Amino acid sequence: MEDSYKHKGMRRSLVRVLKEKGITNQQVLDAIGKIPRHYFFDNALVGHAYQDKAFPIGEGQTISQPYTVAFQSEKLEVQPGDKVLEVGTGSGYQASVLMEMGAEVHTIEYNKNLYERTRKFLPKMGYSPKFYFGDGSQGLPKQAPFDKIIVTAGAPSVPTALINQLKIDGILIIPVGDSQKQKMLRIIKKEDKKIKKETFDYFSFVPLLGEQGWKN
Repeated sequence: MEDSYKHKGMRRSLVRVLKEKGITNQQVLDAIGKIPRHYFFDNALVGHAYQDKAFPIGEGQTISQPYTVAFQSEKLEVQPGDKVLEVGTGSGYQASVLMEMGAEVHTIEYNKNLYERTRKFLPKMGYSPKFYFGDGSQGLPKQAPFDKIIVTAGAPSVPTALINQLKIDGILIIPVGDSQKQKMLRIIKKEDKKIKKETFDYFSFVPLLGEQGWKN
């Protein structure tokens, strides 16, 4: 795996694009500027790695558009040492960004093949989050509570299990909508029965599968 001067230059260009689109969190920009995103692509497709677009990774999944990763990461307000649950490991790129920001990442993947592939691959890049295979729509009750939760797949509604697994003042970022587009929500847990909800732009994610997601 080579990370050449050319690759680093392409990352700098990508960071400039993200700034132009409104990303201001320096931790997020630094993380995206550091992680060799082309490692997540086959050699023949490296030219796509630093374009601001999603790209298929097999199993009906995609590596998210860099702007989407940056947007969710920024809204999550990660602090070093935060215990973060990521629902939807996918390629592992989002988990890498969170770890670069200093988070302790617990990541769960519904697709067995993707789980096995990413669990073996990501540590080779130097990132070793805690990997879990299972239904992310139900969270990880045995590891709860979490400071932050990020969902990287489109949900039909906000799973109550995830809110229940947040600490007080914890933040949940989740796209909610239909199978075509979803509204990004940020939920801050104020008390056990009280939340603050903010809504942002529309995005397009693969569906969140599972008991509290879309049924497979």
